Amino acid sequence: MYLFFKRVFDIVTATIALLLLSPILIPSCIILLFTGEREVFYKQKRVGYKNKFFDIWKFATMLKNSPNIGTGEITLRNDPRVTGFGKLLRITKVNELPQIVNVFKGDMSIVGPRPLMDVSVKLYPEEIRNKIYNCKPGMTGIGSLIFRDEEKMISDAPDPKAMYATIYPYKGALEMWYQKHASLYTDIMIIFLTAWSIIFPKNNLVNKIFKDLPQRDF
Repeated sequence: MYLFFKRVFDIVTATIALLLLSPILIPSCIILLFTGEREVFYKQKRVGYKNKFFDIWKFATMLKNSPNIGTGEITLRNDPRVTGFGKLLRITKVNELPQIVNVFKGDMSIVGPRPLMDVSVKLYPEEIRNKIYNCKPGMTGIGSLIFRDEEKMISDAPDPKAMYATIYPYKGALEMWYQKHASLYTDIMIIFLTAWSIIFPKNNLVNKIFKDLPQRDF
């Protein structure tokens, strides 16, 4: 029953978001069309529901062939592969909004674990890797909330690749927590907290609302 209502909730929320965010989406498309490499959308293979691959939609914020140059799948805060307008889209998370298309298609949900490239999924402990996509990946989620500044955290680390690998066991624990507590209430609160973190980035309410999250040891 929860999955049925979650799907209905996804469609309704995605429709409302598309209408409300069109004043942001349409200008972003126009600017991308005339700047950078003049690419509006970027599609990439990601691991999704039941570990099956799908094409995720994003606004194009990086140079073509970026996964095969520089730091590969890891994007740093001042990454030279990111275009000028792309930096703004990434900081504001607007680059993620085209994933509304994936929600309509059924590839993704509004709330769930982040869909990753296969090389990144392999950083999860094996027992988590086999379970994490038992639910559909989401545009936002508990892991995305806790690691909203992941790009900055990795950029500031002495060894970005080592830090990138370090955070995955905890990310996995967070997603296992989500699966255990999955409900429309949890989803609504995660959406609320996502909006809150964008408006008030320095006022973190996550641990005040979800008081039983796994402990972080780094």
